[in-house]
Amino acid sequence: MFNIVLHQPEIPPNTGNIIRLCANTGMQLHLVKPLGFPLQDKQLLRAGLDYHEFASIKVHENWEECYLTLQNHRMFAVTTKGTQRYDRITCQVGDVFVFGSETRGLPAPIMETFPEPHRIRVPMVASSRSLNLSNTVAIIAYEAWRQLGFPEGN
Repeated sequence: MFNIVLHQPEIPPNTGNIIRLCANTGMQLHLVKPLGFPLQDKQLLRAGLDYHEFASIKVHENWEECYLTLQNHRMFAVTTKGTQRYDRITCQVGDVFVFGSETRGLPAPIMETFPEPHRIRVPMVASSRSLNLSNTVAIIAYEAWRQLGFPEGN
């Protein structure tokens, strides 16, 4: 289906919510180290409820390893600095959506590897800084899945 990448996530409940989201949408979750918490963190497990066993999660030692794993797929950086709105792209099976950490976003060297049309954003009012990471992932994930007609959904 689709791939969700969290680059160095910091807040356990956000990642737990995203694990649950990926389990319920059939999306592959990729976590890029270093993580701001252990995978057995109580808050992470609580937010993910009992969905961890149903989620497909791959942990990568660094961005380079993650990139090599996914390089044959179209990749989009999701960023408040993007010029392309998320709902203006046409999603394809296998697309990769890369999200930065909650406090820093994606590092500039990684962001610069994405062509401008592949830097997408969720619109907000002008005075806003950012949305919650797990909310943003949900918005992007459901739009991508919707575009495919919710295959395997009920």
